[in-house]
Amino acid sequence: MIVLALAAVVLAVTVGVLAVRRAARASAGAAPVSRAERLRSLPAVRRATRRRAAAVAGAVALLAGSAVVAGVVGARPMAAQTIQPVDTSRDIMLCLDVSGSMSEVDIEVLEVFEELLEGFEGERIGLTIFNSSPVQIFPLTDDYDFIRGHLQSIKAAFDDYSSDIPEHWVGTLNGTGSSLIGDGLAACTMRFDHLDEDRSRSIILATDNEAFGAGIVTLEEASVYARDAGVRVFALNPVEGKDDEISAQLTGAAETTGGQAYALRGDTTVGEIIDEVQEQEARALQGEARVVWRDVPDVWIAVLLALVLAGIVLLWRVRL
Repeated sequence: MIVLALAAVVLAVTVGVLAVRRAARASAGAAPVSRAERLRSLPAVRRATRRRAAAVAGAVALLAGSAVVAGVVGARPMAAQTIQPVDTSRDIMLCLDVSGSMSEVDIEVLEVFEELLEGFEGERIGLTIFNSSPVQIFPLTDDYDFIRGHLQSIKAAFDDYSSDIPEHWVGTLNGTGSSLIGDGLAACTMRFDHLDEDRSRSIILATDNEAFGAGIVTLEEASVYARDAGVRVFALNPVEGKDDEISAQLTGAAETTGGQAYALRGDTTVGEIIDEVQEQEARALQGEARVVWRDVPDVWIAVLLALVLAGIVLLWRVRL
């Protein structure tokens, strides 16, 4: 664009010079004026001639400069800017027991997770599953389309019996025993990042609390660990009302962290969990700094307007 502007200026100057020469040749045959040299030698005429020539030259220079600056504006000058985005949100880890005893209700749990997703806006959500060993399905993210896709993929895996080890069991059978809730809860607690920042952190734990075998930590120890890490646990209990002792243990673990336990099929379960999570203040999270390029034509546009206006004023003053 700048090259084109310079070419336009050169073309305009060339046309102007040719036009002046043609006018001079046309006036060569005009009738002579007697004593014209005496008139041109007068100081006032000389001053007026110099002022006019200077004004015309200045106007041409200003308009030529305007053309060049217009080329700069047309070329879209850009500048680099380093920004660090701030994400104000809460962190929520979905923690799902995929042991055999949960097979009949895990699809219901995933549907509850999808309902919870509809109630959140901008929260960072992750998913970890566990049986005898935990597996992180996806880390904390605010890409809700990505989250929905994974939840639907896992739901589909529960209906797929074409392989000896279903997709949702891969990596969850590396320990001894099954449904090791303490280990699963502790692993979900460890999935939170930015631990040096004060953020709202919650775990939504879905389990029937029917553990078989000895894990590394018990459910009580894991709940204390979550509490000390500033994580609240909200438990979804599919056997609420069937086994009071197991339900009481799960409720006690959730309440240790400042959370609560809910029946999986409760009428207000989803809404109450959303309200409880959103009661905690969302905290700002500094994103990774990145460089962005943006248009910066403002100064050049101001210069262009100033040059054009100055050129017009000069042309008006010399009556061109």
